[in-house]
Amino acid sequence: MELRQLRHFLALAEEQNFTRAAQREHIVQSGLSNSIHALERELESPLYVRGSRPIRLTAAGFALEGPARRTVSSAGYARQAVRDTREAITGILRVGAMQLAEHVVPLTEYVARFTRDFPGITVEIHQLAALDMLAMVEAGELDCAIVPAPPSRGHRLRLVKLGREPMKLAVNPAHPLAGEKTVRLSQLEHERFVEVPPSWTSRLLNDAAFAGRGIGRRVVCEANSWDLVLQLVGAGVGVGIVPGELSHTTIADPTPSVLLKPLADVQLERHLHLAFSSVGELAPAVTRFIDEIAQIRNDKLPRLATDSISNSDEDD
Repeated sequence: MELRQLRHFLALAEEQNFTRAAQREHIVQSGLSNSIHALERELESPLYVRGSRPIRLTAAGFALEGPARRTVSSAGYARQAVRDTREAITGILRVGAMQLAEHVVPLTEYVARFTRDFPGITVEIHQLAALDMLAMVEAGELDCAIVPAPPSRGHRLRLVKLGREPMKLAVNPAHPLAGEKTVRLSQLEHERFVEVPPSWTSRLLNDAAFAGRGIGRRVVCEANSWDLVLQLVGAGVGVGIVPGELSHTTIADPTPSVLLKPLADVQLERHLHLAFSSVGELAPAVTRFIDEIAQIRNDKLPRLATDSISNSDEDD
């Protein structure tokens, strides 16, 4: 006897009607009837009383019902066991992460939940310049990266939006602009700037804003961490344009050594994304990591499903 015949028999026994049983099994009624008749021929015994409404089982039918149910259930367990081995996730997930984005994108929460739900995965976190991480994702050296969206759209990547924050002017409290509520780019033409390296997307964003207004600027110092940028601004080396929601002692102290000022005539924002390859099929670990982020952010964002993922040349 075949497993499908047992399923058809159980559907008939439970529904007590050929039409409903056939609909439940998604076959035509004649197909269900033929399957039951074939089972009866194999068992050499009728399984239901002909002409009864609703359908009633014979003694043989009642005898078959329990073993048939156990057999169908065992087959389901067997299929699930095979599926579990096929879908088991092990290996390494290589995640690129920008520095000091925790205030906007809680990477530690993402990784903590992911490692709890998938203990067979080892997570490697690499903190590098954003453009370097994007290139590494494209080359397959990283599985994904949390980065600001680059002004250039040349990468063959998919980007999922995770958050955004404004960029603000950072000044020493003794600076002439410290008393201003807001500052225009044109007021910064002759200022000395402390900046992050050109390989950082925030630097590209800042450079593009000044170039778009035809305003030159002089970068006198570069540092590869926002903490150090703020410290240098606080020491009077120059002004800086930094993510506006950073938390640092130079800003948060009762007597801060750095003040943050909104920019009045330009909307400078860094948009943070999860970037992953648009070429080929994603590894199961990457897919699960995307799903984990979606579940954590469910109250804030639509689910990060395929229809919310766009190619980088279409994103903003």
